[in-house]
Amino acid sequence: MNEHRLHASRVLHAIQSDEAARSGLVASWRRSCSLHRLDPAARTPPQRISDSELAHARQRMGRLIRAASASLDKLYLAVGGVGCCVLLADSDGIPVERRGAPCDDATFRSWGLWTGTLWGEDHEGTNGIGTCLVDGRALTIHRDEHFLTRNIGLSCTTAPIHDHEGRLVAALDVSSCRADLTQSFAGLIALAVGDAARRIEAEHFRSVFSQERILVVPGTEGGHALLAVDGDDLVVGASRAARLALGLDTERIAAGLPAIDLFGPAAGDAMEALEAERGVLQRALARAGGNVSEAARNLGVSRATLHRRMNRLGLRRPH
Repeated sequence: MNEHRLHASRVLHAIQSDEAARSGLVASWRRSCSLHRLDPAARTPPQRISDSELAHARQRMGRLIRAASASLDKLYLAVGGVGCCVLLADSDGIPVERRGAPCDDATFRSWGLWTGTLWGEDHEGTNGIGTCLVDGRALTIHRDEHFLTRNIGLSCTTAPIHDHEGRLVAALDVSSCRADLTQSFAGLIALAVGDAARRIEAEHFRSVFSQERILVVPGTEGGHALLAVDGDDLVVGASRAARLALGLDTERIAAGLPAIDLFGPAAGDAMEALEAERGVLQRALARAGGNVSEAARNLGVSRATLHRRMNRLGLRRPH
């Protein structure tokens, strides 16, 4: 309890100082207190929406949840063994999907790390999910960086997720209530969370434009800067990474934008080369029955090289 009193005092002292102008964390504390009228010492339990409201929220997020499923599983395999759970929250800060070990369910539920809990800054003050959605950036809120004293046992690492039009629609979070989780280890978790968030964005983009050709913007890293191109070679969609790389917005795309105009004079040759390479890889994968290792051997390249080429071309292994 003394630790809680000291934390509340520290928060109130910080927001009354000029630190908010220099610190994003203190700016969030100040929002929590001044804008949302929250008390850092409040001991009220986390608030939850009803089961019917949660079902409606999940329905609204249905396509993204389906696109995220494999990445949530993969992320949980990476962090679940060290006492973390994985949460996918909507734009209101409400977790709609979760991965966690059954033996930890009672503990995580008591902390509010559960679907249907309200984690917006307006309810919980500074926290991973809520502050990520307000700031629109990846961050870690580690233990006593939380606003509410009852949350200072948590460490939360969160990354934003954008939809096919570049809008912030969700947050991906890994949280732990282990006292021995260090900030340096949270940094490693942040890399995994950021990578999973980008994979979810890319998978969601491909699901929205499943009938169009998907191109990876040349010269970008990670294979997440994606364009959707129709049969007339007009760009009909662009992921957030592609929009940032190419200076695109929804209005420019809606006006009818030839893909060839985006990449300069050599675009035609470059796109033809990419399509030729795509064809070679698709045929090799088809002959190998979708087995990446066998296709790589037949092409005379390593499995890792083939994976890199597939990612660059936005190519997925056949089912």
